Amino acid sequence: MVAYDGQLSKCLAGYQHQNQTKKDVVDVLEQYRGLTFKLENFVFNDGTTKELLNISGTIPVVYKNNTYHIPICIWLMDTHPYNAPLAYVQPTSDMQIKVSMFVDHNGKIYLPYLHEWNPSSSDLLGLIQVMIVTFGDMPPVYAKPKEQVTPYPQQPFMPTPATSGQGYPLPYPASAGAFPPYPTSNFGGFPAYPGASGTANPPSTGYPPYPMPNPSHSGYNSFYGGQSNSSQDGTMTITEEHIKASLISAVEDKLRRRIQERVNQHQAEMDTLNRTKHELNEGRAKINEIISKLEREENELKQNIAILEEKDKALEKSLETLEKVDTIDVDEAVTTTAPLYRQLLNAYAEEAAIEDSIYYIGEALRNGVLDLEVFLKHVRQLSRRQFMLRALMQKCRQKAGLAG
Repeated sequence: MVAYDGQLSKCLAGYQHQNQTKKDVVDVLEQYRGLTFKLENFVFNDGTTKELLNISGTIPVVYKNNTYHIPICIWLMDTHPYNAPLAYVQPTSDMQIKVSMFVDHNGKIYLPYLHEWNPSSSDLLGLIQVMIVTFGDMPPVYAKPKEQVTPYPQQPFMPTPATSGQGYPLPYPASAGAFPPYPTSNFGGFPAYPGASGTANPPSTGYPPYPMPNPSHSGYNSFYGGQSNSSQDGTMTITEEHIKASLISAVEDKLRRRIQERVNQHQAEMDTLNRTKHELNEGRAKINEIISKLEREENELKQNIAILEEKDKALEKSLETLEKVDTIDVDEAVTTTAPLYRQLLNAYAEEAAIEDSIYYIGEALRNGVLDLEVFLKHVRQLSRRQFMLRALMQKCRQKAGLAG
């Protein structure tokens, strides 16, 4: 992905949903190495041209136990994945399109997967897988007949009948060697929409009804396991061997499709179960983490409860002791551990008493109980004593190593 990540991002610059489209294209390129991408002009029926990303190359198709490489080209709309892409079979010079209910004479591919395209459940990888299964039952191309006899022996996978000018509807084999270069995918070499001349199919919301295969087509009977109306001796009769081979081939094809459907169904169920298992494992890890956290909190709560119970017992004892004592001497209730602290406590108590005295003297002056001279005399004495006490408290604090 790293090799073409920058180039793919540049090609998708004009797309509305770049991240979704990029993921879709990368999934296809990593799964099928025979596919490449490029940005080219696409011409619609009304003559307008738009630069769109196309994925072209070959996909492996298994037909009658042999693997063949079918050339395709898929054009992505600039609204991908909200609009279905346009898919074409792009035959080489030595191939010819086999018209069927899935492919028209211009190579346009019609599939129920495209007709029922859903942005939430459809993607390019699923489209290609549906193509592989469909083309394995009904090949979209066959080898062109040789124009002249060559000294090389005829290959068993593309014989040329002597009485007919058309070849058998067998796909191009993987063993035949490399393909010639693909024609340029500008509109000069790209298959057109049915009914239009020189223009491609414009994006639409639906697809035309699927045409049923023509039983008169030279490859119809050979695909469905039947035989030609003419036997090897040239008579126009159908033998029991022809009917038996046709029935066996039809049953094999039906069983193959049923088995593939079952495999796809079970694979989807397994994917769903694996996702559910992953989600349940994540949920179990989260639940275990929550349980561990609750257990730690429970242990902390038990410890705190034990501490509170001890404190409660100590308080009950203190209350019982206080209830037994009738009167409490303040001087005995408040004691100090050293003479320095006792001196500090006494100085603080005296300073607080002086503060109260100054307040009440001021009230007496305001009420006219004392005159001004007496008030000033007492205030000077008390203030001098208060200053000395504060200086003493400061020195005691320094000696005791207390703050302030």
